[in-house]
Formats: sequence, C-alpha cells, structure tokens
Amino acid sequence: MAFRLISRAITPVGRSRVVGASLLGASRSSVVRSATRGYQTGPVKKSGSSPMVWALAFAGAGIAGYYMMTPAGKVEPHASPKDNVGVNVETKKKNLDYQAIYNEIADILEDNDYDDGSFGPVLLRLAWHASGTYNKADGSGGSNGATMRFRPESEHGGNAGLGVARDKLEAIKQKYPDLSYSDLWSLAGVVAIQEMGGPTIPWRPGRTDKPSANDCTPDGRLPDASQGASHVRDIFYRMGFSDQEIVALSGAHALGRCHSTRSGFEGPWTASPTMLTNDYFRLLLEEEWVPKKWDGPFQYVDKSTGELMMLPTDMALVKDPKFKKYAELYAKDVDKFFEDFAKAYVKLGELGCRFPDSTPTYRFKSTLE
Repeated sequence: MAFRLISRAITPVGRSRVVGASLLGASRSSVVRSATRGYQTGPVKKSGSSPMVWALAFAGAGIAGYYMMTPAGKVEPHASPKDNVGVNVETKKKNLDYQAIYNEIADILEDNDYDDGSFGPVLLRLAWHASGTYNKADGSGGSNGATMRFRPESEHGGNAGLGVARDKLEAIKQKYPDLSYSDLWSLAGVVAIQEMGGPTIPWRPGRTDKPSANDCTPDGRLPDASQGASHVRDIFYRMGFSDQEIVALSGAHALGRCHSTRSGFEGPWTASPTMLTNDYFRLLLEEEWVPKKWDGPFQYVDKSTGELMMLPTDMALVKDPKFKKYAELYAKDVDKFFEDFAKAYVKLGELGCRFPDSTPTYRFKSTLE
C-alpha cells in the first residue's frame, strides 16, 4: 500500500525502498526510512546554500531502553505509575486483535484528496487533544473517557476540525463494538506516529467511555498557540510533564499543518508534513523566522521561502533557555528525539488511566516493516 507524503506548494523528491534493514537494534541513523511508503520532501533551502540530504530512521527500527526489549506484535506486563491509586479501566480481557485493528487504521490513513495526502496528522491531533485535558490535581480529563464525543467539549476552540478525525474512525468502531472510543482514538495516535515514520509506541488497552456530557472537561485546558513559555509550562505542568518532555512532545509539530478555518493560523511547520523527523527543531534553530504579514493571528514564516510557519508557542522553545537546550539536542540527534518522544508520548496517552499491573503492553508491527 503506497502512502504519498505530499504537501501543498512542496515538491516531492525521489522514492527509494528499504531492503534488508534490521528492525531491532539498528541505529535509526543507519537505516534509510524515507520512502518505503511513499515520497518525502527535502528541507527548506536557504538562499545561497546547497541542499542537504537527511537520511532518517525507518519507522519500525528499535529505540533505546526498554522499548527494545519486546519484539513488535508481542505483549509484556507494564506497571502503572506509583502515584495512581485504584484501577479505573476495563480489566476484563476483550477478544480483540489489536494488531488487526492497527492495520485497519493504517489502511485508512492515505487519501490524496485530504490535506497533504494523509489523515495521520489529524488522527494524532485527536489522540493528543483527548489526552491533553488531564489535570493531575484532581485526576479529571485524560484519555480515559472519550468525552469529546459530546458537546460542549467537541466544540471547544482547540478541538476545531477534529470531527473529521472522529468521523474517519467511526466505521472501525462499528466493526469492533467492544473497542471503546477511548482506546480507538488512543490507538489511532499510535498508528499515525508509527506509520508516518516515528518510533515504536508501546500501548495498553482498557480505556472506557464516559456516558454523558457531564464528564466533559472545561474549555481552556489545551495550549493557546498565541502564548509564550509561561503559558506552555502552565498547561503541561498541570498534566505532570517536565520541560524536557514538553519539548520532546512539541516535536510532533513536524507533522501536519494549521488551517485558518480551524485554529486561525495557516501553513505547515516542515516541508514533510506527513513524515515524523527532527526537522521541526532543526528549522526552528536554523531558519530565520519573521512575522507573517496578513490579516490573521500573529504567527511567523520562514524568511527564505515564506512557505513554512511557526507559532508563538513554537518560538518559545528557542527563546526560553531551559527549553532551548532540549531543542538543540533534538535538532542534532534524531535518535535521542525519538527515544524521548516515545517515552513522553506513552505518558501522554495514559493520562487519566490507572491500569492494573497485569495489563499487557502491545508493541505493534508497522505496515512499513
């Protein structure tokens, strides 16, 4: 199944196939990942400089630490965080083939008539916004509940446009009625990351769906892209993330684009909006970003082409010295970015969930393998 990585006003480059690469233990920098599933665009060219070729990691390659311990498609016990008291997820084992569900989600990602040719970025945004409502102070929100099914949460400004993602997954939900919306949305985020060239994301099932709008979280829990470092910390500290985790998760802005009809902002962050790379950090640091001259909300564009954009919250990562040191690290080391991103994303995907220690952890085989 070919997966085109195409974006507006961006010219695709050649296609090559990965052959004979070891998927476990091979360094991402040593494995060509760029085109097993389609096209990848190159980085923005600076005036007067020669183009650079970035050979990045193949989607199925292993990552550091415990993520390399279990082969893809297998499960292992995974302990819940110590500060979680009382199981709040489904403990009865369901007769569901999660790898098969993963594959079915992967099959619906490609659509050359949608955005940059993939539903991957919007499915990832759905998973992130479902989890990003978590408040560690009272345990409310998070990925356990799928309360975005209801108004008013479905109409919160930060969730504009996510009806597209929810509708896209509905046929799979109908085929697997025992699968909760919460698990479906969470799993869709994992699929999107792995199928767009990102690291393997360990995943646990058992999330349940809240029954009514009474469980919706209040508006304002998601980041406001017009703000700076202080606001970013307020949002992510509320969920229990560190500065390093904040920067690692921000690297997902390598994917997708903003839409003026949704967030008000417009444009992609990188030249490869359907391939997860560390280009987001590299561009933040290497490009010159200038205010965009338009009638929309304040944002930045790259001075060299005017085709890419950054938000005020993105620029906070290079203006704030504590954030910047991690942005510099990830710009130089894609392996380290993938390692830290995977760990932070697992944490994000389990916010609001209290799993029993016996809950298995799944490691899915990407269709890119």
